[in-house]
Amino acid sequence: DEPTRSLSGLILKNNVKAHFQSFPPPVAEFIKQECLNHLGDASSLIRATIGILITTIASKGELQMWPELLPQLCNLLNSEDYNTCEVWGAPGHTGGGVWPPLTPSFPCWSQGAFGALQKICEDSSELLDSDALNRPLNVMIPKFLQFFKHCSPKIRSHAIACVNQFIMDRAQALMENIDTFIEHLFALAVDEDPEVRKNVCRALVMLLEVRIDRLIPHMYSIIQYMLQRTQDSDENVALEACEFWLTLAEQPICKDVLTAHLVQLIPILVHGMRYSEIDIILLKGDVEEDEAVPDSDQDIKPRFHKSRTVTLAHEEQRGGDGDGDGDDEDDDDTLSDWNLRKCSAAALDVLANVFREELLPHLLPLLKELLFHLEWVVKESGILVLGAIAEGCMQGMVPYLPELIPHLIRCLADRKALVRSIACWTLSRYAHWVVAQPPELYLKPLMTELLQRILDSNKRVQEAACSAFATLEEEACTELVPYLSFILDTLVFAFGKYQHKNLLILYDAIGTLADSVGHHLNQPEYIQKLMPPLIQKWNELKDEDKDLFPLLECLSSVATALQSGFLPYCEPVYQRCVTLVQKTLAQAMMYNQHPEQYEAPDKDFMIVALDLLSGLAEGLGGHVEQLVARSNIMTLLFQCMQDTMPEVRQSSFALLGDLTKACFVHVKPCIAEFMPILGTNLNPEFISVCNNATWAIGEICMQMGAEMQPYVPMVLNNLVEIINRPNTPKTLLENTGEPLWSTEGLPQKLLAITIGRLGFVCPQEVAPMLQQFIRPWCTSLRNIRDNEEKDSAFRGICVMIGVNPGGVVQDFIFFCDAVASWVSPKDDLRDMFYKILHGFKAQVGEENWQQFSEQFPPLLKDRLAAFYGV
Repeated sequence: DEPTRSLSGLILKNNVKAHFQSFPPPVAEFIKQECLNHLGDASSLIRATIGILITTIASKGELQMWPELLPQLCNLLNSEDYNTCEVWGAPGHTGGGVWPPLTPSFPCWSQGAFGALQKICEDSSELLDSDALNRPLNVMIPKFLQFFKHCSPKIRSHAIACVNQFIMDRAQALMENIDTFIEHLFALAVDEDPEVRKNVCRALVMLLEVRIDRLIPHMYSIIQYMLQRTQDSDENVALEACEFWLTLAEQPICKDVLTAHLVQLIPILVHGMRYSEIDIILLKGDVEEDEAVPDSDQDIKPRFHKSRTVTLAHEEQRGGDGDGDGDDEDDDDTLSDWNLRKCSAAALDVLANVFREELLPHLLPLLKELLFHLEWVVKESGILVLGAIAEGCMQGMVPYLPELIPHLIRCLADRKALVRSIACWTLSRYAHWVVAQPPELYLKPLMTELLQRILDSNKRVQEAACSAFATLEEEACTELVPYLSFILDTLVFAFGKYQHKNLLILYDAIGTLADSVGHHLNQPEYIQKLMPPLIQKWNELKDEDKDLFPLLECLSSVATALQSGFLPYCEPVYQRCVTLVQKTLAQAMMYNQHPEQYEAPDKDFMIVALDLLSGLAEGLGGHVEQLVARSNIMTLLFQCMQDTMPEVRQSSFALLGDLTKACFVHVKPCIAEFMPILGTNLNPEFISVCNNATWAIGEICMQMGAEMQPYVPMVLNNLVEIINRPNTPKTLLENTGEPLWSTEGLPQKLLAITIGRLGFVCPQEVAPMLQQFIRPWCTSLRNIRDNEEKDSAFRGICVMIGVNPGGVVQDFIFFCDAVASWVSPKDDLRDMFYKILHGFKAQVGEENWQQFSEQFPPLLKDRLAAFYGV
């Protein structure tokens, strides 16, 4: 009975996974031997089960303890007992090829062994290429390559799949046989078996990434081959081939090798962007109205909160350590699996970023035909194409947008829901251009139609419209203020209309609106519309409901925007956040003490609560003082700041900085305990934690004044070391208050501001190190807008130069450049600059100053002469 045998094998596999180390040795040996004895079972189901069992045992560290496994599996490959039916049925082969003719009664040893080997290669690729096992790949790779010519397509496919596991790691044994491998792949290019073709395409895509040098001589033929395969009748092969264009777009040679083929490639990609019949069935494309159908749990993807990251002028970045580009996906989420449509669209997107306007001559004639096509499936794909090229071809598309944007706005009212939803997405990709035009022309009609789509009777369209509207909000910001009443009426009406999944997206649209219009939301009329439904949802949700995440994020933005307008609602919200933090910490403590009795808590509840408390402190300012006084938040914060999870620490330091600004009277008694923790978190390995700790230290400096002195040694060396790191981003965005984000280095601006503030309050302690940080300090603050944070940092540097003028001499040109970056410093700060510049000039003498100032770029020279007379 096959199913029973297979189920027994899977139960055994689970026991192996959980307890193999505690099996008595004879039992372990018996299991291993039986696995090898039955690898050639006649049932493919049992062979697969045994393969899984063998790899599970191998993954428990048993590959080293089972020395006979790999040699035995490799010997079985030589077995003549493979599935004869397949051999005889293999196209273009006769029984008398390389392998002797077989009788159908033999079991399928070859296939079973190959199945097991493929799984071992997948799970243990690094180990197989290591000295720990005496480098078995040196034998295995040549052996696998022999099987590329095998007469069974199953075996050929296994052989390629096994070798493919070692391409990305550049396994030495494969690199030594790389030319043979590529030769064999070319020989299989037109194999009649789709699984073989798929693995050939996969191999070529990976080789493009790691051994492009070996492919370049054959690139013309490979591109022609991939053009054919991207149109393969088997969609899995076409999808694998389509990945080739995504990978090629990232290679420096892309333009050189692909330009001549664009005329063939672009129509193929565009055709691949149509929904297939199966897609439409899966997406319920014929269902136009489903707003009353409740969502099932599997409709709703798990949400993960992104911790609050402080930026300059305390602008919000929710991206943690690098945001994904979620708005770049078209909206067939139900087909969350990667498919040909998505891959074709992604390929067109990246190629548009490589070729820019050069793509348009190949695209525009196609677009014209598609966008106005009578068949909705064709028109829909044209709208997707237009969205996919938005980023790369924007400049070239501008002349056509006055005609296209109104057409897309009309498509928002199309009778087909899938056309309406893709039109939402594509319009969001052009939101930046729309907002730059006079509002009456496009912004107002687009907003009016999008708001109607937010109330669409189709759930997919509601979702796409909400997401598109959030993008429009980010672009339009205060341009939306005149329409706030209308916008809020729509969003609030949607509260009563939406099912579960779209409600979560609606919270995001409301939070983004609050971020975008800020204090303009603080009007009694708007508060009266918005707050009752939000508070009603807040009251309905239990503390352990994950729907709290998006609602808390939304309320955090709303509280920050409403400022004092949030006061009537703040007490219950504040108390619940403190309770969520307290509960999570208590659960974590119980779990740490008795992991076998308690489950680990979901710390996202605590992170979101800390972030909402930050929003309250920032929005309410001094009004938050009474709430803090009546709670134990400072004790909880002390624990959160030491949590093992970086995101918890990140949000803790953001809250600490906000409480420092809002009610320092409650923070001050804790400073002696908090400062050592802040110092140890100045570790750029966790960039956002380090960022927020740096910011909090700077805020504490401004409140503590000279009392900061005992804590300078805890933080100064780390700050100076990090600002001098070579991977800290140097190229900063011109004239922006936001740091340039990099996953490798900290935004230097925050570091520089905190060092300046530290020097402002404790110049005697910080000034001796001036020479070690003055150059990166100046270069990182030269491109920042005039603001309070910049003001305090520059005062600090001036005071430190007064204490240690020698520390700035070698890098004085950088100081001059940073001073010249000020547009309008306060009068007393301008005087400080004046005295330092003239003091330096007097010190070196007129002649030396002339020589020195010859090095200045003309713009710097002119500014210093105009503003400071030097």
